[in-house]
Amino acid sequence: MSSGSHDQPQSDTGPRRRAMSAIAAAERGFLEEAWDRIAARPGWSWLRKPEAGLVMVHGRAGGGGAPFNLGEVTVTRCAVSLETGEAGFAWIMGRDAEKARLAALIDALWQRDDRRAEIEEIVVAPALAARAAEDKATADRTAATKVDFFTMVRGEDEE
Repeated sequence: MSSGSHDQPQSDTGPRRRAMSAIAAAERGFLEEAWDRIAARPGWSWLRKPEAGLVMVHGRAGGGGAPFNLGEVTVTRCAVSLETGEAGFAWIMGRDAEKARLAALIDALWQRDDRRAEIEEIVVAPALAARAAEDKATADRTAATKVDFFTMVRGEDEE
């Protein structure tokens, strides 16, 4: 059992980051339904109650250029502690304190080796699938408006 992110083995950083990203990007309604499906939810307490603030978002021209300050976005953060000792954290865009609470609780449960597969199945995998479907729909809508420019060779330029 882990008591928090400090104790996580380095190899868990990537998978946990993936899980936390999927959880934070999920809709609140999805997280509420998923939380209701999770069996044997342990007791918990606040480490940090939800609080909203602003963070600076950086962009990159063309996705790979030099970083620049794009602007500020509102985020809500919180932290919880399960009665079994795991600490869960959430940073979500917007001011939805309940979504932040659910995300932190799910993060804490994900850290338990005996609960990770359940959380992956009920929350993470469906959230990633929903995000992939949304990304594909956006790409399809964008592709429908794409204009291909080409140069025609005019016959009079030939020798």
